[in-house]
Amino acid sequence: MRTAIDWYDANQRYLLAAVAVVRGMIERYTLRSQNQSEVEEQEYVRQQDLQDAAAAMPGPSALDKVCKVFGLSKFERDILLMCACMEFSGDFGGLCTAAVGDAQRGYPTFSLALAALPEPHWDAIAPHAALRRWRLIEVGDGRALTLCPLRIDERILHYLAGTESVDERLVGMIEPLLDVSDLVSSHEKLAEQISVVWSHTQRTGMSPVVQLCGSEPTSKRAIAAKVCKILGVTLSIMPAQLVPSVPSEMETLMRLWEREVIFCGGVLFLDYDTKEMTDQARAHTIGRFMERVNSFLFVASRERMHLPQRPVVSFDVHKPTTEEQRVLWEGTLAELGPQLNGQVNRLVAQFNLNPLTIRAAYAEVAGNLSQGQEQDLGNILWDACRMQARPRLDELAQRITPTVNWQDLVLPPAQEQMLHEVAAHVRQRATVYQAWGFAAKNTRGLGISALFAGPSGTGKTLAAEVLAHELRLDVYRIDLSSVVSKYIGETEKNLRQVFDAAEEGGVILLFDEADALFGKRSDVKDSHDRYANIEVSYLLQRMECYPGLAILTTNLKSSLDTAFQRRIRFFVQFPFPDAGQRAEIWRRVFPPNTPTDGLDATRLAQLSVTGGNIRNIALNAAFLAADGGESVQMKHVLRAARTEYAKLEKSLTEAEIGGWI
Repeated sequence: MRTAIDWYDANQRYLLAAVAVVRGMIERYTLRSQNQSEVEEQEYVRQQDLQDAAAAMPGPSALDKVCKVFGLSKFERDILLMCACMEFSGDFGGLCTAAVGDAQRGYPTFSLALAALPEPHWDAIAPHAALRRWRLIEVGDGRALTLCPLRIDERILHYLAGTESVDERLVGMIEPLLDVSDLVSSHEKLAEQISVVWSHTQRTGMSPVVQLCGSEPTSKRAIAAKVCKILGVTLSIMPAQLVPSVPSEMETLMRLWEREVIFCGGVLFLDYDTKEMTDQARAHTIGRFMERVNSFLFVASRERMHLPQRPVVSFDVHKPTTEEQRVLWEGTLAELGPQLNGQVNRLVAQFNLNPLTIRAAYAEVAGNLSQGQEQDLGNILWDACRMQARPRLDELAQRITPTVNWQDLVLPPAQEQMLHEVAAHVRQRATVYQAWGFAAKNTRGLGISALFAGPSGTGKTLAAEVLAHELRLDVYRIDLSSVVSKYIGETEKNLRQVFDAAEEGGVILLFDEADALFGKRSDVKDSHDRYANIEVSYLLQRMECYPGLAILTTNLKSSLDTAFQRRIRFFVQFPFPDAGQRAEIWRRVFPPNTPTDGLDATRLAQLSVTGGNIRNIALNAAFLAADGGESVQMKHVLRAARTEYAKLEKSLTEAEIGGWI
């Protein structure tokens, strides 16, 4: 039984013998006016060597494969070998010079091939012929086409020599994509379905684009890798943004890739997940590439695409189901089973993770445990998942690190009780929706939303932070200046990006001053009104199905669209604090390490301001005291209060500061 090394050595011998035969043809043409008996004898020996090398091949040689798959004629084959002579024979340039009688043309040319090689035909050098269409040879610069230097393509040279390599022009653009993970059962079935579709298209001669839709890029790659594993082909990935816009560069890319497919039987995975389809010019360019590339093609994108000149078969790829995630977690955490104590259900209820992020979260947990950290395993797992699921919203939202708790929030009992109910809904939604069956009975209106209304500084944002701290969740304050756009469709796109990114970890979304975005829908007077109403309707739809908690804050409840008010589950009115509440805020506003002297919370509560203003005054007073090297006293608070009132364009009254000093 022959090994791969046997084939490699035999292939080398066969290639060098074939090159020697073509070299002999050039030598015979060079010595055409002399006695050629010796040349003919050498030519006979070379032909015999070639026959012996062919007989010793354990299988088809690389040269024979190239000639077969690209349909090369004998003349085209000899041109290719003539160019290979230049690489294998150091003195071949001198032979070319002697053959044409020109010291400046020490290289292979089509003119020399026409004169010296048998069975010549002009079509061999045509742009549509195999040598140039498939970039088997390169034509250099020159005054006349027939006198231009010819050079064998480096990738073809290595292939003929039996060496596997990747075309360097594709390096950095198209990279191998390995099997990234095991698939959950639903994705396994999808991969099997796609492999059946592909097998059918091969029998019918069709070459459709297989589109994997949805917002789960990792699972799409794993499914494509599984399909290729089933069918025994290799998979390579290319980002869609690297598709060239210049037609000649696109043509070169397609030929090079199709050539690789012919050699290796590969499949291309075009990653469109990171590319927005709003750039119509780029979308047209990428669509043209997908239509023209003649190979089996995967395309990963969020939305469905349609190509006018090529069939597209689309499949929706979703995150693993709740049950599949539970199975993944139980398998991953098997060795920690006795310590879990029901934590898996809690994780699955909150976080919507794929297999890769689940394993990454476990790796982080294992690292903490290996360091001997004495912490609650449930909290370690929770924080690791929160880190893995943290959305990328830097351009549209600000992540707030919650550092406050219920002790920092002063509200009337009814409002505080309602906030506790909000937290209970978030904690127990898996039990109510899934275990108790409410989600199966009605799939609409499962999103948990709350409206915090009240004057500025009454604790609306603080309450959102308290809830985030209580639930151990991230809270993102949406930057409305980045979300709302004057351009039609941009606001909707930004909102989709916010909700899609946030859904994986069920983070708390905080829309501060929401009336700017969620105002009353206007009567349709022009196209801008119509699109504004579409944006509001889209937002309502996303809020209803968002699995996390969405909090809207507004200073003016009356400015909100009534459609929002109907769909909001909790309405919490934050009142202007009365004297008793203000006194309680003053008692809690200074940290324990802050030195104070003689502060009277009851007298400080005479200031008719909100909790936000109280915090500003306290902070300013602390700086004044620190700068004077003193403890915080009533005199410092008085100076800070004057500054805050000036900012509010109000005057301190005697009733507010009477008896302070």
